[in-house]
Amino acid sequence: MGRLDGKVCIITGAGSGIGQASAKLFAQEGARVVVADLDLEAAQGTVAEIERSGGQASAEQADVTDEAQTVVLAQRVVDQHKRIDVLFNNAGIAGVGDVMETEPALFDQVMRVNVRGVFLMSRAAVPHMIKQGAGSIINMSSGIAEIGLARRVSYAASKGAVLAMTRSMQVDLAQHGIRVNALLPGTIMTPFVERYLKESYEDPEVGLASIRKRQLSNELGRPEDVAHAALFLASDESTFVMASGLIVDGGMTGAK
Repeated sequence: MGRLDGKVCIITGAGSGIGQASAKLFAQEGARVVVADLDLEAAQGTVAEIERSGGQASAEQADVTDEAQTVVLAQRVVDQHKRIDVLFNNAGIAGVGDVMETEPALFDQVMRVNVRGVFLMSRAAVPHMIKQGAGSIINMSSGIAEIGLARRVSYAASKGAVLAMTRSMQVDLAQHGIRVNALLPGTIMTPFVERYLKESYEDPEVGLASIRKRQLSNELGRPEDVAHAALFLASDESTFVMASGLIVDGGMTGAK
């Protein structure tokens, strides 16, 4: 028996990184995973890996900032699987720059994807969860919502908003048997971080050494580290966990 046997789980931004690791883990634990991503080819790649391992998954192209697309995605999942048990709002982008460096257009884009995307996708899925009287929503925040970090003004604003929105959503949805929680990762070695190191430092190893100092573990996390935390929040093991911000950061926030 898997920890998610029979559960239907939508994971956004699951074409790579934390979303992909979560999709693979959820499938291993018996879930039927809907791999949603703006990049359909990436989503299909995740599905192919899951199917090779004997799991069940399907790929969906979706722009979480587009209301119509989120509604269509949620309805398509219900039409096919009859329910939505878990929504993992993982899709997001990063913005680098302080308050002077960050152009308003970049700030708006980061907020649109990271905050509006969580809002719209949740708004599309919640009516179905209310009908079935149960559900788990997992929102991707960040340890940066708890601490200051240089040159992340747009990203920090978005992830702080997600954490606050998570807590407000939980107050409204508890009466319907729906749990809403957030994940607060530290720095995780994802394709974005690898690209950031290559683009921002002449010697990526120097940049990596600097980033590693943020965490008491002195190591960057792996996508799988966050995926296991998401699995806990998706499973029935966390039925008494509500409106929480689960920190998975190698001690980054605890050291401050």
